[in-house]
Amino acid sequence: MAPIDSDDNTTPGAGEELSNRRRKAARYVVPVAVVGVAAATIGLVPALADSGDPDLPKVTAEELVQKIAESDVQQLSGTVRISTDLGLPDLGGLESGLMSGMSGGPGGDGKDGGSSADPSAKLTQLVSGSHTLRVAADGPDRQKVSLLEDAAEYSLIHDGKDVWGYDSKSNEVYHSTSDGAERPEKDVPATPKDFADQALKAIDDTTSVKVGGTAQVAGRDAYRLVVEPRQKGSTVGAITVAVDAETGTPLKFTLTPASGGAAVVDAGFTKVSFAKPDASTFDFTPPKGAKVTEADEKAAKAPEHGRKAEGDLAKELDGLKVIGEGWNSIAAFDTGGQGLPTGAAGGGDLGGFLGSLGDQVKGDFGSGTVFKTRLVNALITEDGKVYAGAVTKDALVKAADAAK
Repeated sequence: MAPIDSDDNTTPGAGEELSNRRRKAARYVVPVAVVGVAAATIGLVPALADSGDPDLPKVTAEELVQKIAESDVQQLSGTVRISTDLGLPDLGGLESGLMSGMSGGPGGDGKDGGSSADPSAKLTQLVSGSHTLRVAADGPDRQKVSLLEDAAEYSLIHDGKDVWGYDSKSNEVYHSTSDGAERPEKDVPATPKDFADQALKAIDDTTSVKVGGTAQVAGRDAYRLVVEPRQKGSTVGAITVAVDAETGTPLKFTLTPASGGAAVVDAGFTKVSFAKPDASTFDFTPPKGAKVTEADEKAAKAPEHGRKAEGDLAKELDGLKVIGEGWNSIAAFDTGGQGLPTGAAGGGDLGGFLGSLGDQVKGDFGSGTVFKTRLVNALITEDGKVYAGAVTKDALVKAADAAK
């Protein structure tokens, strides 16, 4: 973690770490599902609800960031509430299908040889709506996340080398093995710490960092760490992380956009304990009669055209470029001429429908469509170039003009 200036306002960038963050975020940027970009960008706000302002010893921003970095909580359990409002249009469930398609999952319906218990599809539900999770951890080799649904529950359990996903609604099980090096669901933020880890990687000299008072979250005293972009043109308003005063563990995380209004992301513990969870928490045996899908078998049975499509996407992302710096970074790549169909000549009813979801724009680059959420915007040009980031529509057009 790079040091923070003593005035509590800025931190010098850690170039390599920031570059890695951008590359990780960039792999989510695909033209078929602009809504998916938000899944990687979530993690970034001063609308933190709390139940009091405890009197705590004063700390600097540098000390608080260091406290988070040095936090070594290995055991915890609790309940997390996550609410996400990206301002996506109501597509009658189509947005869930796009998200599942982006992640390579079966759409959560078990069709096409997939499993409704596959975490790559199931956990993408967290990018919209409100959800309640039960979480537990006992060191790096044992974690459990349960997504509570209406009269049903989805659980993802990591126990040593085994990773189990279980969907009680369909009575389906998904099983894979892990080398234990990293939590299997890590790419999908599920706890305030997951969000905070991503946010702290964004700190560089384009960022303002300060302590914004205190709060009480889930019955525990906490400090507020506020992170804000210094640059104009970003759609991000600020980041506020409630940091447990005793352990340094992030307890709550809220994101509001620069445009104001309700939070885009609000994730926090409603209950938390740092006691060792019972060992039985991580035990799992497939229920009698459950359909079990093995990850290796699924990969072997995957349609050939599906594997080719994944290969084509990988080639596209190999050519991805990052324009700009800091919070105004824009991911850009060329789909090879596969632009968005618009109008009767370019795609008939489908083209008209897709075009109606975005704003038509023109510039030196030509013409294209900007798709917007409350956080992430993406420009897809008629000749198949894609520009996406947590920036305004004008910033996307400017980037496309400059790249012409």
